[in-house]
Amino acid sequence: MSAGSEHVRVKRVYEPAEPSDGTRILVDRLWPRGVRKQNLAFDEWPKAVAPSPELRTWYGHRPERFEEFRRRYRDELVSDEAREAFHELRRRADVGVVTLLTATRDVDHSGAAVLAEALVTPPDRPRRERARGR
Repeated sequence: MSAGSEHVRVKRVYEPAEPSDGTRILVDRLWPRGVRKQNLAFDEWPKAVAPSPELRTWYGHRPERFEEFRRRYRDELVSDEAREAFHELRRRADVGVVTLLTATRDVDHSGAAVLAEALVTPPDRPRRERARGR
């Protein structure tokens, strides 16, 4: 079974929690500015699945770099550091709703969007197609 897009959602940390969110997972490596830990409803914070500090710095949320960011981040998701955390997220999405939380303003061009896409992509999809963003 593979997680469907209806099981994986992306939401900003600044939006209120809803019962339909399912398991709420913070997927940014850094804690979101202006948010107190006791005020954020989240279940997990697996930092290993977030983009590396080097990749995040290089990207700088520049939309013109997004396609290359997507390719590099998807490669990171199969690295030794991220692999287990990624597979745990996929297992959770296979059995219920997972909401990926991010502080990023432009959610469509965020690591959370790439992660959501990767979670719903069948694992047997050829790597060269994934790198092209298809």
